[in-house]
Amino acid sequence: MKPSPIVPTVDFDRNGIQHGYLRLPWSRDESAWGNLMIPITVVRNGGGPTALLTGANHGDEYEGPIALVDLASRLSPDRVNGRVIIVPFMNTPAFAAGRRLSPADHLNLNRTFPGRPDGTVTEKVADFFQRTLLPMADIVLDFHSGGRTLDFVPFAACHILADKDQEARCIDARNAFGAPYSMMMLEIDSVGMYDTAAESQGKVFVTTEIGGGGTATARTVAIAKRGVSNVLKHAGILDGPVEPSQPIELDMPSSEGFSFSQSEGLVEPTIDLGEHVRKGDLLARVYPVEGLGRAPAEYRARIDGILAARHFSGLIGMGDCIAVVAALV
Repeated sequence: MKPSPIVPTVDFDRNGIQHGYLRLPWSRDESAWGNLMIPITVVRNGGGPTALLTGANHGDEYEGPIALVDLASRLSPDRVNGRVIIVPFMNTPAFAAGRRLSPADHLNLNRTFPGRPDGTVTEKVADFFQRTLLPMADIVLDFHSGGRTLDFVPFAACHILADKDQEARCIDARNAFGAPYSMMMLEIDSVGMYDTAAESQGKVFVTTEIGGGGTATARTVAIAKRGVSNVLKHAGILDGPVEPSQPIELDMPSSEGFSFSQSEGLVEPTIDLGEHVRKGDLLARVYPVEGLGRAPAEYRARIDGILAARHFSGLIGMGDCIAVVAALV
């Protein structure tokens, strides 16, 4: 395997705090000998566990970047037992553009792992995380929210794993995060995901879906800031007790919780996030907009639970996710 072309400007083994970059040579129209500069902060104090904290895996999701930029500005080495690696804008080109996918190569970073050192910009970034950053980590927290097209009840999540000891450690870290909801998450497509890459290396991995709509709120940012502090305390990297919480436990037991639009048009939501639904309850209508007088398509719950996610924005396309119902545990 070829070495990564990414050059860190920080020393991962040095004690203290360093604010630097992951520098990736990137020749393009705007800069023939240019570089992609991905901001990174490393805070280290002796031996101990390593936490890898990431945001903007998708560039239109903002709670993670806000919480991590804040943490990087105020975390001091004397508070740390071990090492914290902070990458607030994992997909820097997408973050700068406010887009889910990278404008550099139109790839989804969270479907590009393990990446390639001789691939496109996004593939090179994935490869560096796969072969350099993930092996350093004991615990990984990757922030997500709904971006411009989805909105979620705020939850921290982990996955069902073949290794039940690893799964239990992930559940403990997820619960420590302390989001209003805790989810056992079913991915509709886990191939190439950062989650899968971290879990396949045996890491404790926690992800989130906190809000959406391509923005953040004071409430969702507070959840993210509290959560990252709790995870670091849970890992023993920060001193002090984890703030207690009583999250509502959710599960995605099967693909029947997902509803996808089979038409294009104007969405009428008929239930709000967090509300209880029974199998058969109406979740949304989609009205055709090519003309008037036509009956809308109706989408109904196929399981009992709560509305955990919904399409965001008034118009929807064929195949878009219109709603997700999660079961109460």
